[in-house]
Amino acid sequence: MKKTIITACAAAMICGSAMAKGGNPFFTKYSTPYGIPPFEQIKPEHYKPAFIKGMEEQKKEIDAIVNNKKTANFDNTIAALDKSGELLRKVSKVFFGLASANTNAEMQAINREMSPLLSKHGDDITMNAELFKRVKYVYDNQASMNLDREQKKLLDETYKDFVRSGANLDADKQEQLRKLNAEISMLQITFGQNMLAETNAFKLVIDDKADLAGLPDNLIANAAEVAKEQGMDGKWVFTLHNPSVMPFLQYSDKRELRERMFKGYTSRGSHGNANDNREIIKKLIKARLDKAKLMGFDDCASMILETRMAKTPKAVYDLLGEVWEPALKKAKEELADIQEEMAKDGRDFEAEGWDWRYYADRVKKSKFSFDENELRPYLKLENVRDGLFYCANRLYGITLKPISNVPLPHPDAEAFECRDTDGSLLAVLFLDFFPRASKRGGAWCGTYRDQTYEKGKKVIPLVTIVCNFTKPAAGQPALLTVDEASTMFHEFGHALHNFFKDVHYYGVQGTPRDFVELPSQVNEHWAFAPEVLKVYAKHYKTGETMPQQLVDKLDRCGKYGQGFATMEYLAASLLDMDYHVLKNVPDDMDLLQFERQTLVDRGLLSQIPPRYRTTYFNHTMGGSYTAGYYSYMWAEVLEADAFEAYLETGDIFNQEVAAKFRKYILTPGGIDDAMDMYINFRGKKPSTDPLLKNRGLK
Repeated sequence: MKKTIITACAAAMICGSAMAKGGNPFFTKYSTPYGIPPFEQIKPEHYKPAFIKGMEEQKKEIDAIVNNKKTANFDNTIAALDKSGELLRKVSKVFFGLASANTNAEMQAINREMSPLLSKHGDDITMNAELFKRVKYVYDNQASMNLDREQKKLLDETYKDFVRSGANLDADKQEQLRKLNAEISMLQITFGQNMLAETNAFKLVIDDKADLAGLPDNLIANAAEVAKEQGMDGKWVFTLHNPSVMPFLQYSDKRELRERMFKGYTSRGSHGNANDNREIIKKLIKARLDKAKLMGFDDCASMILETRMAKTPKAVYDLLGEVWEPALKKAKEELADIQEEMAKDGRDFEAEGWDWRYYADRVKKSKFSFDENELRPYLKLENVRDGLFYCANRLYGITLKPISNVPLPHPDAEAFECRDTDGSLLAVLFLDFFPRASKRGGAWCGTYRDQTYEKGKKVIPLVTIVCNFTKPAAGQPALLTVDEASTMFHEFGHALHNFFKDVHYYGVQGTPRDFVELPSQVNEHWAFAPEVLKVYAKHYKTGETMPQQLVDKLDRCGKYGQGFATMEYLAASLLDMDYHVLKNVPDDMDLLQFERQTLVDRGLLSQIPPRYRTTYFNHTMGGSYTAGYYSYMWAEVLEADAFEAYLETGDIFNQEVAAKFRKYILTPGGIDDAMDMYINFRGKKPSTDPLLKNRGLK
């Protein structure tokens, strides 16, 4: 395949063309390579005018649909509605992508200002009585319209979206719903901005080298770089970003410093300052409940789960309960190991949360002669990335090649061109790996443009993977942890889903929240498969392949620690559900007491906090996984069973299985029912046995 080359001069001319007359980049068609947004030309002052104009244009499009004198049909109503809002979609994709990956005070202010306007705009569409009449007419008369499978799904989803958005409510209730939607949107934004501020506010500054005891060299070097950047040359600064706090808790010999880091991490958003999230959360939970009741549901979870694979809160609790007991049993065994290891240090008291990771690591070394730091020299970021691309090529025949001189969402990002087996262009992929103050925590995959069709021609997606991996010290390579390497494979699974999706309408782009993690989680299975490690796990200095002895150690101890990992995940999932099955939210509700009680009553070990405590639980309080954090476990049932399809053939690169996975899981988007997609691929419904086996709980 010929690599795309564009000179820097030409790229600058192309990217600058939209700005030549001082215009807003959103108001002209991007003339950049691949139609990438000209990120470096987009300024904060461009967003508000583009949002306003985008809403105005979509309103005119909606008015045209409503005032169409012709009888409503699929094309002039449903497809026209789906296509409307092109400019609004264009600016939203860039703004909200960068609001997570590279925000600043100006963008945060714009987010707060636009939130109520966007909420009202959405409500104006879904509560437009005349528009709903046309939608309902098409829905009621679809039998005579000769619609294909994709069109039927779009029609069904459009009609249900209107109903779920209050189209059937009377005027008074619609007004209440409008107010609740605006309130919920603003509370979620405030929660996320507070959480970012809290994470950035904490610093553990060390000026005595003795206090670095136990920490790996790369972590120390990185802390020195952070200190230097902050004007504290000669000291070491540790933060609450995961690449800093988690290895510190795992390796620091200084128990009192581990305690400070642990408490700093787990108390975010509850300090009684301007960024305290407790009152925000109470208002948010109550507003969500009020909305659910207005829509005729007993609680928020029931309303949300109606559109998910789980369907009901009971189904979620049943799944989580099935895993809880074996996970708790395993966690208690791990705690006994930890107490035994602590006793070797003369510590005859009960372990605390800040002891778990440290002593669990000691147990691994004792039981398996395994030190995770032995792996890191073989997990150079670029090598892991290349291993990822190798697997995608072996499974699906696609190729990814770097491209230069194209606009990037941030200078730290890099871009790749993805081509299919026949050489056709599938997508452009951006990778943005390292933490910064302007980036929220965690890792995610998103798009700056979704796959679609224009005038019958397929438009490729612009996909982005954003992570917070350990940043290397100056002049050193980025060496990943096992968890970071697994995360890269996970997020790339989402990217594959975006690459291969082939739909004609925006309204059938998505899949249920509890299905969407299937492609990402199944892709993790290839990360440390021995045949894959042989390809990419090369020592960053010598080029030596990871020795078999180390591969065997990794395999032997791979399931150790699953008691802790599973319990912290289940605790967060249950906490999310418990908040959203509430039938009443008292004004004097003590959130932290509720959190403690709801988990203590189930027997959660005091040493294991939920993976995300209430005041920094962005998945649920930020809105993306509300009453949905269980989805990772639900999807794990699917993916563990799905990977069995490869194992049953004796070949994890079996291309016949991969082709079926692409055809039935990755390509249809939301055209088919999620369980139907799975059964089409697997030939049967999934079993929980592979999940319990994979986690070492059975």
